Amino acid sequence: MRGLFYIIILLVITGCSYSSSQSKDLDKAQRLMDSDPGAALTELNGFDVSEFRDSATMARWALLYSEAMLANNLAAPTDTIINIAVNYYGIHNHREEFQKASRIKALSRSSSNKDELATALYLQKEKEFLLYKERVKREQTLFVGLIVLLIALGIIVWMRQRLKIKSAQNDALMAEASALNECIESKAGDLSRLEATLHGLLENRFTLIDSLCQTYYESQGTKTERKAIADKVKTEIEAVRTESFADMEKAVNDCRDNILIRIKSALPDIKTEDYQLATFLASNLSTRTISLLLGESIDVIYKRKSRLKQRLLAVNTDFSEIF
Repeated sequence: MRGLFYIIILLVITGCSYSSSQSKDLDKAQRLMDSDPGAALTELNGFDVSEFRDSATMARWALLYSEAMLANNLAAPTDTIINIAVNYYGIHNHREEFQKASRIKALSRSSSNKDELATALYLQKEKEFLLYKERVKREQTLFVGLIVLLIALGIIVWMRQRLKIKSAQNDALMAEASALNECIESKAGDLSRLEATLHGLLENRFTLIDSLCQTYYESQGTKTERKAIADKVKTEIEAVRTESFADMEKAVNDCRDNILIRIKSALPDIKTEDYQLATFLASNLSTRTISLLLGESIDVIYKRKSRLKQRLLAVNTDFSEIF
C-alpha cells in the first residue's frame, strides 16, 4: 500500500513538472503574438495537444491558437478549438478570458481567408484534442479506481487491526477466565479439604452432634425423649467447646489460607464469641448447629452473623467467602 502511494506521488510530481514546462512554452508563444503572429502560430502548432496534463493549459493554448489564427487572418474550419477556451473560462468564471474568447470566436466566423496547410494543421489539432479527451477519461477512470482501491485497502487494514484488537481482547478474557476458573477450583479444593479434615477431626462426634441437632428441632417424640436427646447433645457440645475447638480452628486456617489469623489481624479487638462464630461459619456449620454450640437462639445467631459480616467486609471484602 505504501508503494502504491509513492507511485501516485511520483506521477503527480512528474505531471506538475511537465505542466510547468508547457506553461513556459505558452508564455513564449504569447510574447511572439504582438511582434510575429506567424512565429507564434508556428510555436503553437508545435505543441502535441494530446499530451497536455490539465484543462487549464488546454484552454490557454486554445485561446492563443485561435488568437494567432485571427492575427494571421486565417479562417478556422470549425469552432472546436475556440469552444475549448469559451467553455472552460465560462465554467470557471474567468470573465476577462471568457470575453476575449467569445470576441475571437465571433471575429473568426467573419474571416474567409482559408489556407490548406493551416486547415490541415487545425484538423490535426482537433484530432489531438480528441485523443486528449480520451486520455483524460481513462486517467479519471484509473484515478477513481485507485481511490476505490485505496479505500478498500484502508478498510481491510482497519478491519485487520480491529480483528487483532478483538483477538487480543478475547485472549485477555480467556486468560482471565482461566485464572478465575483456577481460583474457583482452588477454593473448591480448599473447601473439600476443610470438609474432609473436619470430618476426620470430629468423625462420629460431629456427625452425632449434627444429627442430634436436627432431631432436636424436628422430633415428634415425647418430652422425655427430647430431653434425653437434648442432654446428649449438650454433653457433646460441651466436649466440642472444651476439647475440639482448637483443632477445628487449626483445620480452618490450614484449609482456608489462614483466614482466622487474618480476621484477628484485621479486627484485633474482636470478641471471643464473635471469633467463635467466625470459626463455625468458616467450618460451614449450619445455623442451627452454631446456635446450639454457642447456646443462643437462631434469630440471635442470624443477627450476630449480620453484624459480623458488616464489620469484616468493611475492612476486607475477601472475608465474604465465609458467609
